[in-house]
Amino acid sequence: MTSNIIFASNRLGAIDNDQLQAMLDKFKLGTLISFEKTANGAMGQTLFVTATEGNFVFKGNPLYEGQLREERFFIENLHKRTTVPVPMPYCIDDSGEIFQWNYALMPRLIGNHLNTIDFTANPNEKFVVAELIAKTLLEFHSWKATDFGDLNTYDFSINPFKESYKHWLFNRIMFWLEDAKKYSKITTEDIWWVENLLKQSEDVFEKLKTPTFIMGDFKPGNFLIFRNKDGLEISGVFDFTNSYFADPLSDLIKMVTYYIDANESDVAEHLIKVYFAELNEDIETVIKRMNVHMLHQRVLDWGCAKAMNMVTWDNNLPFYKWMEFYTNSVVNLFKLTESSQLRKCKKQFRS
Repeated sequence: MTSNIIFASNRLGAIDNDQLQAMLDKFKLGTLISFEKTANGAMGQTLFVTATEGNFVFKGNPLYEGQLREERFFIENLHKRTTVPVPMPYCIDDSGEIFQWNYALMPRLIGNHLNTIDFTANPNEKFVVAELIAKTLLEFHSWKATDFGDLNTYDFSINPFKESYKHWLFNRIMFWLEDAKKYSKITTEDIWWVENLLKQSEDVFEKLKTPTFIMGDFKPGNFLIFRNKDGLEISGVFDFTNSYFADPLSDLIKMVTYYIDANESDVAEHLIKVYFAELNEDIETVIKRMNVHMLHQRVLDWGCAKAMNMVTWDNNLPFYKWMEFYTNSVVNLFKLTESSQLRKCKKQFRS
């Protein structure tokens, strides 16, 4: 289920102090002090709850059956398999006694979101964060799977994608491109450009044989950064509603795009350099995969921005021209990475 794009939101609605106190009593977490909506909770499912026994995140009114069980499965496995801080324990109440739906309660993790941190005093810390992101994703992607697909929330097996991962991914891109016609002008030239990019990438996805866990939504709103006595660390990653098993490179896209849009391609280049430092990957193959994943994400972003009248670029720019900026950026990032690694090798050779 988590590989599907979810637009509908079962928001929490009105919740009162008595209900939250009943929840705290159920888990023996003391007396309610306060609660507030989470600023980054796009789905409207979460609250920050402060009690005498600690600070917690409340998540309720699931978007689909099994959402909370699925998220707990991913969190518990990542807790066992990696050193990445995740919200543990992840407790679920399925009784329906307090609310009309089931809910989860988890500890609130310390730290701040990336887009709230001021790097003016030490701009080099941006590169430290990029390195932390790369290492976090590498840990996530160390969880290998046997099939490309979604998690079955009843027996926690993997439901493989029909036909193949390539078929699922390419069809979904074309679906969202067709959907974008409802809100924007999509020309035959746009369609040709997309079809040509996919055709050129068919072989690399047909050869892709090792799916891994992917978070599916690794972005500034879903992880926290904390400054300890030794420096910066990623102090928490959360929201695994979009997680499934597929090509790990897809998890890089949202952060690469974030840095490109912020005119910080040098930071994006560092993220890529760290991520691929220990991997034996052919650069041309990687670029093809990255650009298909970039297209997958950006065609959805294009449709959403047009539908909601939230376009932040030239509204008259053709889709394929807009996409070319991002696909060319990916190519350039790998050229920069390759060049910097070559310079490093030459320097070591001379020494």
